[in-house]
Amino acid sequence: MVTNIGKRSLYEQDFLLWLEDTAIKLKARDFENLDLENLIEEVESLGRSERRELSSRLTRLLEHLLKRLYVNLPQNYRGWENTIRNQRTELELLLQDSPSLKSIWSERFEQAWKMALKNVGEEYKNYVFPDRWPYESDIESILERDFWKE
Repeated sequence: MVTNIGKRSLYEQDFLLWLEDTAIKLKARDFENLDLENLIEEVESLGRSERRELSSRLTRLLEHLLKRLYVNLPQNYRGWENTIRNQRTELELLLQDSPSLKSIWSERFEQAWKMALKNVGEEYKNYVFPDRWPYESDIESILERDFWKE
């Protein structure tokens, strides 16, 4: 166990040591000496982090789908398709680890679409992109379909 550095100061001074100390206390069921305030904050931030990752990966996927579908630069297709595959894999893994993220898919899809459209539109000003995603936006479609082959 950690000596008297103080709960808050340990968290502020050495995060890794605070984590190790917290794990020891949890395993020992030493709930009275837990730094609950920071523990709660860290647990809540884990959930926010998962949701942010969903949004970030979905935005990146949509950016590259937009490029592959609407930007006529064949020399870039392979790289865009690789990024699409990678983001799909990472999204699948994320959804396997945290299936409850599926419940916010539609909401996050809409946000990611707006960001992707803005980002790609700024990068490729001479190309026209649709205001709305023209295909199905359910999880299976987005993670499986090669829309550019249709």
